Amino acid sequence: MQEDETKDGDEPFILDDPGRLKALAHPMRRRMLTHLNIHGPATSTTLGELLGAKTGTTSYHLRQLEKYGFIEEIPERSSGRERWWRRAELPRDMRFPNPDQLAPEDRAVLTEFLRVGFEEDRALVDRFPAAYRTDPDWAKGSRGLARMTKEELNEFYNAYIALLLQYSRRQEDASPDARPVYIRLFTLPADEP
Repeated sequence: MQEDETKDGDEPFILDDPGRLKALAHPMRRRMLTHLNIHGPATSTTLGELLGAKTGTTSYHLRQLEKYGFIEEIPERSSGRERWWRRAELPRDMRFPNPDQLAPEDRAVLTEFLRVGFEEDRALVDRFPAAYRTDPDWAKGSRGLARMTKEELNEFYNAYIALLLQYSRRQEDASPDARPVYIRLFTLPADEP
């Protein structure tokens, strides 16, 4: 298997466009995408009510997400001023770029994108103990320490992504008893302070 190729042959999609990264670095846009991904189509009014924002604000953010191809309008469901939105068909294996893949002036956008994403992940970590108490069959956790070379870590990561893609179903293809679950993988050097 090639270093940058997933097991099922899907090429990883690298988010190396600073505009796309900036679109995804905004917390409200991320919450909108999460809602559309988990709950399906919505209008700017619905999203505004859920997120405590004015319709004009949600409409602006939806247009930004549309501009960069993350969402699309559902024309057959939209009428008049009411526009329905859904998550666009995106590559299943999206990865962030290495900093050197961006121009130096665009690296701050990557830093903000990562900061916002990991802030969301910290909130999920905080929710984990209660979720585990409620239903340990749905809340799974694993912590480990391994010794690997960079090449082995890359191989492990690609195998993890392939496994995730193998078991993950889109909403329309999922079994009726399937639930959306957050899955995170963190790796950090353990020998650095």
